Amino acid sequence: MTERILLSSPHMGGTEEKYVQEAFDTNWIAPLGNNVNEFEKQVKEFTGSKAACALSSGTAGIHIALDLLGVQKDDVVFCSSLTFIASANPILYLGAKPVFIDSDLESWNMSPIALEKAFKAYEEKGKMPKAVVIVNLYGQSAKMDELMAICDKYNVPVVEDAAESLGALYKGKMSGTFGKFGIFSFNGNKIITTSGGGMIVSDDEEMIQKALKKATQARDQAVHYQHSEVGYNYRLSNISAGIGRGQMEVLEQRVNEKREIFNRYDEALGAIDGIEMMPELADTYHNRWLSTLTVDSEKMGVTALEVVEHLAENNIEARPVWKPMHMQPLFAECDYFCEEEDNSKYLYENGICLPSDTKMTMEQQLFVIKKIKELI
Repeated sequence: MTERILLSSPHMGGTEEKYVQEAFDTNWIAPLGNNVNEFEKQVKEFTGSKAACALSSGTAGIHIALDLLGVQKDDVVFCSSLTFIASANPILYLGAKPVFIDSDLESWNMSPIALEKAFKAYEEKGKMPKAVVIVNLYGQSAKMDELMAICDKYNVPVVEDAAESLGALYKGKMSGTFGKFGIFSFNGNKIITTSGGGMIVSDDEEMIQKALKKATQARDQAVHYQHSEVGYNYRLSNISAGIGRGQMEVLEQRVNEKREIFNRYDEALGAIDGIEMMPELADTYHNRWLSTLTVDSEKMGVTALEVVEHLAENNIEARPVWKPMHMQPLFAECDYFCEEEDNSKYLYENGICLPSDTKMTMEQQLFVIKKIKELI
């Protein structure tokens, strides 16, 4: 292939330019305007959330959520270990200490067993976490019934990092709507994009009003500029929101396309002894943002990294599964609670994210499959 096969790139639906042009025609090019209002409305209606606030990134959403939950210096926040660092960095922004929780192999997300271990250990220390950040990895919902029951038992609020899982369902309920706050990302590689952007949602409309204030430098209601608390410059641009409006119109189509891509990989590779495709929990609907699998190097004779390198040699973009936070130098001193085995470490060392670009042609995907089979 002369043209590089990408992991996951932006895919415009065709109406985005119309909404961006509307921003120019009305001269609403600042972080205000009809596009922002309508984009928030679309996300609220799609997810069933009562309130939403469009932000400059998903990271900003996690930061504001933790701030509103009262996280301060030296507080503890539990967080999924197998995730992108944006799930954990906002904990550090607030001077708090992250404690990382292992994944289970059924969902690749936070393990209820490991979470219960962490709560018991910190209960004995007399220091309960101020919040729990639960990540829905690669578009798969975590085991929210079990996890929410544990957090509710200890009366600790949940921030649901649904950055990668817009359009996924858990037992008929939309991803991002289980915690006190849900966070979505619209980064360039996500299932839909605003170039860069995010959204915080909640059924607590008062808290979203506070999030809005925080996102606009926490300006008080006054004719002059008055500020009584710390705020941030986190509001989404009206131009970017115009892209989001067009993208929301094709979201369900993109989810269907992502699932079709995964199904083709599964059909071609899933029966091979030594390959395990990322599971889909019972009673859930995985948006398959990225098609992922694990490789048993003993059975296959090759490692996951060797597969990634072989694909790169053939102009194909693939990558390992996220390196867990408890293995990152930045968090070397942080506590980590795992099941009997370190599942997060296993998934990182054996996992691969395959090209899942919705603009990828059938010929290109078959080429990816051919090159994997060629190596193994």
